[in-house]
Amino acid sequence: MNEFKIFVLVLGLGMCNASSPGPLIFATKGAVWPKPQQHNTSDSFFILRPRIFKFNILKNISSSCNFLENSLARYWKLLQFDVTLKKYQQKNKKSEQVDGLMYLEYLDVNLTGQCDDQAFPGIKMDESYRLWLLPNRKELQAASIWGILRGLETFSHLVYKSDNGQSLRLNATMIKDFPRYKHRGLLIDTSRHFIPLDKIFLTLDAMSYNKMNVLHWHIVDDQSFPYVSTKFPELSDKGAYNRYTKVYFPEDIRDVIEYARLRGIRVLPEFDSPGHTSSWGLSHPEILTSCEILNIYGPMDPSKEDTFTFLNQLFSDVRDSFKDDFFHLGGDEVDFLCWKADPNITEFMKMQHINSYEDLESYYVQRVVDMVAKLNFKSIVWEEVFENDVKLPNDTLVHVWKMNWNDTIKKVTASGKYALLSSCWYLDKLESGGDWRDFYLCDPTDFDGVPAQQELVLGGEACMWGETVNEYNIISRVWPRACTTAEKLWSANLGKHDLIEPAQRLEEHTCRMNRRGIGAQPPNGAGYCD
Repeated sequence: MNEFKIFVLVLGLGMCNASSPGPLIFATKGAVWPKPQQHNTSDSFFILRPRIFKFNILKNISSSCNFLENSLARYWKLLQFDVTLKKYQQKNKKSEQVDGLMYLEYLDVNLTGQCDDQAFPGIKMDESYRLWLLPNRKELQAASIWGILRGLETFSHLVYKSDNGQSLRLNATMIKDFPRYKHRGLLIDTSRHFIPLDKIFLTLDAMSYNKMNVLHWHIVDDQSFPYVSTKFPELSDKGAYNRYTKVYFPEDIRDVIEYARLRGIRVLPEFDSPGHTSSWGLSHPEILTSCEILNIYGPMDPSKEDTFTFLNQLFSDVRDSFKDDFFHLGGDEVDFLCWKADPNITEFMKMQHINSYEDLESYYVQRVVDMVAKLNFKSIVWEEVFENDVKLPNDTLVHVWKMNWNDTIKKVTASGKYALLSSCWYLDKLESGGDWRDFYLCDPTDFDGVPAQQELVLGGEACMWGETVNEYNIISRVWPRACTTAEKLWSANLGKHDLIEPAQRLEEHTCRMNRRGIGAQPPNGAGYCD
């Protein structure tokens, strides 16, 4: 049975009893993930000589660029994990014979724009690059350090070992590449289970290997409050699982942001409210709704001015900690039961002429959106905020996550708002598919909208909610499935998908990540990593 028939059998039946030997999917060699926009390659190849090869910085910038030099050193070290050559011990083993041998002894690195060693990635960063591996030109060119980073990642993917493991090869190649979408994210949840820093750093590494550029850090929720606030340390003292070992101190936040910055990744904080705030009430019950009917504290109490005073001080602290232009305000899954049962809120609604609890939520969110705008944040909100007709600035991003996302994105973009998509990339939903192939069939443009609406879709995110993952399984649960989201958001829309071709590239890419220390699970079935 050939590999195509086996693959179809797996897709159609979810199982395979084939007795044919060998891997289920044969991996590519030297293929790039995510797929470049334009990629011309040939069967002729170079031999890379590790002891001689070097990155050669072209002197187009006015002074030294530590960012660039450190990135090159990191990628050369990273490449060495990928390209360890096989040691042959057998006597009289013939060495590799290659006709018309070409050697790759250097790669010119041409940063045509200015270098800013302290630059932070942003939504408008230029990640485009050009790469030539030709007899008369061996050059990586980009206008920004972010483009250089993406080009270095691509270059590292092109290197592969010969069949006998004795040499490193790169096919002659020309690439012109740039991202399809500006926002290509991964959400991690550190409230349901605390995720230690080493696993966050490993996650950032894996994101860089897939050209993802936004870490959406859902840092607090009902279950715990691990963020250590300098203004309100009692929030984590009482709200974290452990005030000493299950928290993120200000220096931890700085380390994560810097580690991400050096890989061209933005760190986007989310402090979800007015719901999902039970852990806040362990130290500040006065800002939550008294909910005697359920013997709990409910959502934020929007009838108290003290609630907004508190939030303004907390979010000022968040502004000092996080450098990105955007702040995710949440706004999802607000249960109105506690608001309905609180007589103070009922009286407040009468005085403010607020006629429904959806309108009360709109009042709350509007206050918070205006508040963070004064702190120089732009807002991201979950789709419920848009559905409840909250008046939002046009630069607000509406994060779509529910079913029937096609209709929601159409409405969001028709209103002139920007949209992000996550609905079909929920990594925690294993019971309803959740295979990388399912993710690959989803595309953000699959809605009935005019070109101007399509342009308002800024990208999307894969979401790894934390109820069933902790430090021991988050990496294998996320990868390689999130690789699919990364490719859908970087590469051109291919229309009707041939899943054989990406399956072969993903087989190679997963092994590549494994060699780099990412415990990604096998993507396709029986096989091996070289």
